[in-house]
Amino acid sequence: MTEPGTAFGRFLRQNLPANPWQLALIGLLGAFAAGVVLVGLVALLLTPTLPSIDDLSDRRLKVPMRVYTVEGELLAEFGEEKRIPVTIDQMPEQLVQAVLAAEDHSFFYHQGVDFVGIARAALANLRAQRTAQGASTITMQVARNYFLSPEKTYTRKLKEVLLAFKLERELSKKEILQLYVNKIFLGHRAYGFAAAGQVYFGKDLNELTLPEMALLAGLPKAPSRDNPLTNPDNALERRDYVLRQMQKLDYIDDTALKSALAAPLTASRHALRYDLDAPYIAEMVRQYMIGKYDEDTYSGGFHVYTTLSAKHQRAANRALRKGLMEYDRRHGYRGAAGRVTVGAEPDREVLDEALKDYRIVGGLVPGVVVQVEEQTAGVYTQDGVIVTLDWAGLSWARPYIEENAVGAAPKRAGDVVRAGDIVYLEPPENAADGYWRLAQVPRVGGALVALRPNDGAVQALIGGFDFAESSYNRAVQAERQPGSAIKPFIYTAALDKGFTPATTVSGAPIVVEDVSLEEEWRPEDYSRQFHGPTRLRKALAQSLNLVSIRLLRAIGAGYAVEYLERFGFDPGKLPRNLSLALGTASATPMQMTSAFAIFANGGYRIEPYFIARIEDADHKVLEQAIPKTAGGNNPHAAPQVLSPEIDFLITSMLRDVIREGTGKAALELGRTDLAGKTGTTNEYRDAWFAGFNSDLVAVSWIGFDQPASLGRAETGGRAALPMWMDYMRVALDGVPEKPLTPPPGVRKGPINSETGQPTTATDPQAIEEYYIEGAQARAPATDEGETPAPVAPARSAPPEPVPDNIRRQIF
Repeated sequence: MTEPGTAFGRFLRQNLPANPWQLALIGLLGAFAAGVVLVGLVALLLTPTLPSIDDLSDRRLKVPMRVYTVEGELLAEFGEEKRIPVTIDQMPEQLVQAVLAAEDHSFFYHQGVDFVGIARAALANLRAQRTAQGASTITMQVARNYFLSPEKTYTRKLKEVLLAFKLERELSKKEILQLYVNKIFLGHRAYGFAAAGQVYFGKDLNELTLPEMALLAGLPKAPSRDNPLTNPDNALERRDYVLRQMQKLDYIDDTALKSALAAPLTASRHALRYDLDAPYIAEMVRQYMIGKYDEDTYSGGFHVYTTLSAKHQRAANRALRKGLMEYDRRHGYRGAAGRVTVGAEPDREVLDEALKDYRIVGGLVPGVVVQVEEQTAGVYTQDGVIVTLDWAGLSWARPYIEENAVGAAPKRAGDVVRAGDIVYLEPPENAADGYWRLAQVPRVGGALVALRPNDGAVQALIGGFDFAESSYNRAVQAERQPGSAIKPFIYTAALDKGFTPATTVSGAPIVVEDVSLEEEWRPEDYSRQFHGPTRLRKALAQSLNLVSIRLLRAIGAGYAVEYLERFGFDPGKLPRNLSLALGTASATPMQMTSAFAIFANGGYRIEPYFIARIEDADHKVLEQAIPKTAGGNNPHAAPQVLSPEIDFLITSMLRDVIREGTGKAALELGRTDLAGKTGTTNEYRDAWFAGFNSDLVAVSWIGFDQPASLGRAETGGRAALPMWMDYMRVALDGVPEKPLTPPPGVRKGPINSETGQPTTATDPQAIEEYYIEGAQARAPATDEGETPAPVAPARSAPPEPVPDNIRRQIF
């Protein structure tokens, strides 16, 4: 009887080779065949589960939202990933070659998987006994980055290979490469090479040098380990490897290689370059988009075009910052921002360390004083340059004592600065002939808003000196008392009730009893002088408080509050008493600008808007602004809230504010079509100027965020008007003047300049004045503020009278 297994054993002994190496080879081949079969079976099972390449159209890159001016200049970007999508044709040829040399030099020859490369990598890793070399092709990386999770499993790796084959069958090499150069992570939140060029070098792709291209091309393998900002030695080694690979593949010659290897590492952290500084409006856009599109705002690739004009916004930025710094200089130098010990021979490392926590604020450059001479000082800046402060840039710095007092004028540089002071400098506006000036970050706040009065498009908006220093947007958030800037609206209410520019109202002293406080209110004019009967045109031009109070009493505070609603003022923030005449209401600079736009556009209430259109990532228009416009018979006409006659009269009166009143400084602009009004509040807490012509309306405001006195004599004409002028000088450059033409129904005739009554042309005190046809001049107001009822019918029915009880204040 044969033992079990004996026949099988004899078979093996007769048929298998006796050589052990042959046995091992057969075993290896068998295992390989089994592996191939197993992989094939798994591939057959996985293939139906692979995503469709068509899904790439739904797998959009996470592209940040970009915000532009109306002309298309970039002013902001919002997103978690920094990415600037480009086409492969926009990639410099040498950068493409650097990428291929670093990542996949046989990209154009394999079908998605480089089997030779896999074998080479396996041998290299076996020799090194670690993962010394990868074998992923660019196609495999695209498959991984677009479709697969980052988990490291055999199943995912097999899917990666299968997807690579599928990509190669369905897409061209250029399409695959374009997907790669836009998706790959390159460190510091930069995705894609265009974004990385900005982050590390502050350059567009076409501005990069060969060494810079090689450095970027070397990052995909290990963006953290080879990062030029955190590991410069590793980055340099990797860059040089890529350069040598490029030479080996005949992409560059020996001369180019030698020159590139000698180039120093120049990478440094760069913020994305914006064409225009407009962070306050950009934040307004961001808030709108979050409310409308939620988190897609940061990754959907939206293109938001604002209504901002680049020319206007630059002018507004300069005007506001200049105005705030001029105010700040008037009130003295508060001293150094910090101190550091410096030796006779300043150590640059010590200086750089001292300045690392300081940044440029509103264009002001931080630096350390390293040398002080008789009337000059040397200041080391963050750029590593020592600039000279001449006496012209130091002599202003009288020491600050308080808002109404400064110390003695300095006589030498040492009276102002000393070595080791950390200071801010205002750079020269024109490097060729300007000079550096000692500066300080203003504590006072300010805002400037400009609208196109015809439709309310925001042309410029700046809500503070520096957004990073304070994101509080004073242009739309600061509700402040407008002071005398409210008077034009009260005068308009009076004109609409039958008063005329020639009506005289007493400017004599007035005492008002406050029933609730049992106190007297004795308002005064700014000059502390009193006036007799004064024509309304003159009273508005000179901003006479007592006339305004009597005028408000004559028309009724309740009527005035309801009338002011038509200008967009919140009636809940308008006091129903005589203090309204002096601007104790609350309004933002944007609200004031929109209210004055009604005067500028002929009497139509427009709504301010700041987004012109919104496009998706493919530039398909999602939203398009269709604003209501002033005048004309069109389906988008804004509501008319003033008659042409009333609007003409108040505009002509506001032109006199500039011709001969509190805004007379604006005559320097050399235009005859400007109108406006200053505004100063109690104890000089706020200073305003609101002005316009038919093409543009702008409002400037200055004040402390926590209301406090700006200091004596810091009126609207002194603190706010210069900012408005600096803006308008640029904004209206090249804009032709338009005459102010009386509408039908407005006539012009002689009146007596003292009494305001109609007279003849032969009267030695005769002047010309406008009036609405059919209206008659009114008799002067009495000392008690009483005025006869107007002859012309009221254009708006007044409400029931409201008691004028108010607190005691001096304005």
